[in-house]
Amino acid sequence: QVQVVESGGGLVQAGGSLRLSCTVSGLTFDVNNMGWFRQAPGKEREGVSCINWSGVVTYYADSVKGRFTISRDNGGATLYLQMSSLKPEDTAMYYCAAKPRLRSDYCSGSPSSYWGQGTQVTVSS
Repeated sequence: QVQVVESGGGLVQAGGSLRLSCTVSGLTFDVNNMGWFRQAPGKEREGVSCINWSGVVTYYADSVKGRFTISRDNGGATLYLQMSSLKPEDTAMYYCAAKPRLRSDYCSGSPSSYWGQGTQVTVSS
């Protein structure tokens, strides 16, 4: 049984930083693409950042480029998202997904993706 568990969300002031973590079990972590997605109330889910199995290929949404950094620790089966210079518009539930579709120019959920329950990020102005 695949389990995907996010952590690290919280309330932060604009300009602040947070680091999200995602641990995966029940899946061969180091051969799968991984990704972070977010969904704000009333909005569609969007791909924030994805990374391929080796860490060589990454994708960032234009809205987070230069502020967010995705990384992975294959030995620890953990995915990270370092978020800096946070803005109120970054407020959303953030989800980790295993096996998203990934190219350098897009990142989306796929039918075989496994999703966590999400971690809330709230950025106050």
